[in-house]
Formats: sequence, structure tokens, C-alpha cells
Amino acid sequence: MTKDNTSGKPGSGPLSGVRVLDLGRILAAPSCTQTLGDLGADIIKVEHPEKGDDIRTWGPPFLKDDQGSDTTESGYYMSTGRNKRSITIDFSRPEGRDLLIKLMAESDIFVENYKVGGLKKYGLDYETVHRIHPSLIYCSITGYGQTGPYRDRPGYDMVAQCLGGLISIIGEEDSPPAKVPVAINDIMTGMYASIAILAALRHRDQTGAGQQIDLGLLDVQIAWLYNQGVNYLLNGDIPSRLGTSHPNIVPYKIFNTADGFMLLGIASDYQFEKFCDLTGRRDLLERKGFRNNAERVNNRAEVDREIEDILAGNTSDYWVEALSEIKLVCSKVNTMDQALADPQVAAREMVIQMQHSLRPSEPVDLIASPMKFSETPVSYRQAPPTLGQHTDQILKDVLGMTSEETRSLRQNGII
Repeated sequence: MTKDNTSGKPGSGPLSGVRVLDLGRILAAPSCTQTLGDLGADIIKVEHPEKGDDIRTWGPPFLKDDQGSDTTESGYYMSTGRNKRSITIDFSRPEGRDLLIKLMAESDIFVENYKVGGLKKYGLDYETVHRIHPSLIYCSITGYGQTGPYRDRPGYDMVAQCLGGLISIIGEEDSPPAKVPVAINDIMTGMYASIAILAALRHRDQTGAGQQIDLGLLDVQIAWLYNQGVNYLLNGDIPSRLGTSHPNIVPYKIFNTADGFMLLGIASDYQFEKFCDLTGRRDLLERKGFRNNAERVNNRAEVDREIEDILAGNTSDYWVEALSEIKLVCSKVNTMDQALADPQVAAREMVIQMQHSLRPSEPVDLIASPMKFSETPVSYRQAPPTLGQHTDQILKDVLGMTSEETRSLRQNGII
């Protein structure tokens, strides 16, 4: 676990000097801007003065203060708030809208995930903003994108999992459908948004022109169906629920062992031969239904039963060590505490500690960025901010406003 919460200079990294206005809520847009912030961008999170981002309240659990009492900051919010500064602006009022337009003039990127047309009534839609700031990159994230018959519907991660076919293939064969227990489409949409923004920055740097990026959660879900979707397009067979089994490789699933569960994945006939040698079962190499991967896929149930009988003869630790020695894919099934304390996770410094203003006596544990750079490492500069924590600082540093001006805005409820 690394305790370094100031690696690199503030704002250092490949996106140093890039400013992003984050008008995102929930998870997709905030996960995108956290990634950009890790790369050095200055992320200004814009929130309503009273309500803030909905996910601040999505708990328990909540961050605890020095006395062990719950604060206002949920674990959900803490997972996406790193490396951001928070400013509160009521942009439903003309003075607040004008503030946001001024901040756009000092920014490179604007990220929002309001419903289609939701910002038009405030004069903050892409067409209006593009006329004022033609070099601004405007990234819109919605449930279904800016076009199509569902464009006006609200869309959340689980809706995309349902409509996009994912939930239909999760779960055991004889069980009801299940969901991915993290908001995977929000996270993947945030990743696609990050990539799209970097491409748009490249274009802007070459031409001076901004553009709108249009991302929908359902589009993203369809995009990452990958082999399951293409399998259907090739043969017309609707994929079914297979539990942890792989649709195209056998054996490749979670198996019972003498003391728990483990993953075994055998991706080639050569690997299957090595497994048979290790376990003293070369007879399987000549048995019909076992001789090659195609036979094993078509004979899935019998193959899996045979493999499980073999693995049940010893512990998960025994098998992981033995199978790793012959370079076969395998793993214990870690619980969350085991995963975050795993020696490999620790060696990669995937849990970091950052100081938070609501708990100054003890650092907060957070999950790190997975990106490793040889020359421009990510930096962890700012713990997830409290609501409006940097309002005065941003208005002074970015717009040059005086304390009297910010005081007047606050008295009038604009900030």
C-alpha cells in the first residue's frame, strides 16, 4: 500500500495544463474525469450548491470522521472523486449560467451526462456552447445517445445490461438472470469517453476545432459484447447462461476443490495435454469428447465433471501452485478482503492512501489507477473533495474574481 499522495508535481502528467469542466453525475462521467485527473488534468467538478452529486448520498458505507461518525461522503462517491476540485454553481439562474460559460472559456473539455436536451433550456447545449467556444470539446454521456427512438428515456447501467443482452448470459444455466455487481457500463462508458476525449484533443490541437462526443451506455454495452455478440452473428445461436464457464473453451470455469473454489482455464490442446500429464490422466487424451477443444466444447458437461473429480482430490492452494508451475491459467477465488490484500495487488500499489479534510488524523484508503508510465506517472494530488470545497479558489484563480464578488454570489445563492 503506497502512502504517497503527492507523487509528481500538482497537475503534472501527460495532461498537465488541460482543464476539464465536469458536469457529470452518478458514475459514467465522473469515472471518465477521474481518469483524466490521474493523468494530470485540472478537473473542476461543478455541482448544485445544495444538492451536489447524487452519489454523495449513495450509502452506507460513508467515510468516517476522526470520531468514527459517518460524514456526508459515500463510498460510491469516494470511488470517483479523486483529483478533482469542487465548485458549486446554480446554473439554472442566469448569473450561474454566465459563470459556467466563463469557465468554459478557460477550459479545454466539458463533460456532462444530463438527459438529451436537458441543458438546452439553460443555454448550455452543444450548439449554443459551440457557437460561443468553438474550440471546446463537449462530451455528452447519456443512456442511449443523442439519436434513436429511446433517446429521451432515462438510462442507468442496469438498463443497459438488460437491453444490451448481458444479463441474459450471466448466471447458472438453471437459474434466473444475474447482473454484473459493479456498474460496468458506467465504468466502460467512462473509459470510452476518456479515449474519445484524448482523440478529440489531438484533433483540436491540429485544427483548433472542438466537437461533440456522443456516448450512450447501451451503445457501449453492445460494443463490448465482443465474442458473445459475434458468435451469435456468425451462427445465429442465442448464447445461454453458462455460469462461470467459457462459451468457446472447455475446461474454463470455476471448479470445486477439496477446500473451496478455483479457476482453471485450459485454452489449447497442448495445455490440456500438460494438465493430463500433471494429474496422471493421459487416458483422457484418447477418450472421445476430450481429444480437442471442439470436442470438449460439445461435450462440456462430461468434461467438467471429470475435471472437477480430479481437482476435488486436493486443495486450491495445492492446485494453484502445481498448475502455475506448468504455466496453466488458474487462480483461487478471492473474497474482496483477500483481493485487496493480495501480494501482487500490494506490489503493484493498487491501494493508495490520501489525506481527506473530513478525517485529518488518518489517511483514507482508495483504489489506485491501473495505468503505469515509465516517464509520466499518474499523480494523486487531491482526495475526493467535499461539496463546494474549492469554489472561492477556482473563481479567484481561473476567473480572477475578488472575495467581494464571490461573497455577493454566495449571498444571492448563485454559488
